[in-house]
Amino acid sequence: MRSNNTFALAAIVVGMVTALSVAGGTAQAPPSPDQMVASLKQNLAESQKRLRQYEWIETTAISLKGEEKSRKQQRVYYGADGKLTKVPMGEAPQAQGGGDGGGRRGSGRAKQRIVENKVDDMKDYMEKAANLIHLYVPPTAENIQKAKEAGKMMVKPPQQGRVRVEFPDFIQPSDLMAIEVDAKALLLSALSVATYLEKPEDTVTLNVKFGSLSDGTGYTAQTTLDAKAKNIRVVVENSGHRPLTR
Repeated sequence: MRSNNTFALAAIVVGMVTALSVAGGTAQAPPSPDQMVASLKQNLAESQKRLRQYEWIETTAISLKGEEKSRKQQRVYYGADGKLTKVPMGEAPQAQGGGDGGGRRGSGRAKQRIVENKVDDMKDYMEKAANLIHLYVPPTAENIQKAKEAGKMMVKPPQQGRVRVEFPDFIQPSDLMAIEVDAKALLLSALSVATYLEKPEDTVTLNVKFGSLSDGTGYTAQTTLDAKAKNIRVVVENSGHRPLTR
């Protein structure tokens, strides 16, 4: 779910759509695997370079059984070393009690500790879920090539200007990864993953929405991870992009 993965994914998708000439209705022969990889590398480098000119706000909310348990914001940007940097923006302000707030404050602190314990209990599970999702996002060129060769890449007919490409059994049996691309602008618009941890009933889903800035730079607008077996949802939103000042 990392923002710097967005453009690796976008680059792969652009290369794929170029290769899948049938989706665009052209008669040109698709490029060779070597040409596709070269295109991916070029697109990735260009996209990463453009995003490094910006900083933005990342908001992460963790919910359990539909109730939000944790929310934090971080300032995000690429440092001079080229690594993604995240700086916490402070805790959300606490509600103020009344004049007899001694007992209320104690109750509030106890409630806060319960919330913190629940969040801590979720961390191990969410770490496993995140590690699994990272096998899919960004999808590697190697895995995409394997899917093509195995006949497990399906291109759906364009609808409303979008092309949907599905990859069943992409990493695990019975999983599904799907991407949607703006067929005209060749921009990644959405990605979804339906998979599981140790057992098929332990489902984990990921839905990613993408946006673009005024100069055409694409970014991950919202990422939603659902672990239905544990009733856990994590939503990460990126907003407030502005030119980076060092």
